[in-house]
Amino acid sequence: MLLLSALLIASGTLLILIAGIGVVRLPDLFMRMSATTKAATLGVGTILVATMIHFGELSVTSRVLATICFVILTAPIAAHVIGRAAYATGVPLWAGTLVDELRPYYEGRREAQALEATQAEEPLPASDLS
Repeated sequence: MLLLSALLIASGTLLILIAGIGVVRLPDLFMRMSATTKAATLGVGTILVATMIHFGELSVTSRVLATICFVILTAPIAAHVIGRAAYATGVPLWAGTLVDELRPYYEGRREAQALEATQAEEPLPASDLS
């Protein structure tokens, strides 16, 4: 059991290291988020499973399983929301991006936001003030 726990901890640590390298090396926010979400979720999961195996107690096992479920449910959702917010605010894509499937959905929104911003900056004419 000790050897299995050690192997799981080592593999989890390796996955988290890969996620860290992905954050440093990948070219844009969206790819970085993908690497971080996938590799870090798997890394944390394997380390938690190693903890569960090492201690082998019901209380530790239940906490570990609850934590794994929480991480698996929240990490992808958080990455999705952050990615959509980044795209909606105009964070640039990598220059090598070939297909932008979200562009048709956001083009009208960006134009409307730009129009609203310019209208908000213009002072009201004197006839509208009375």
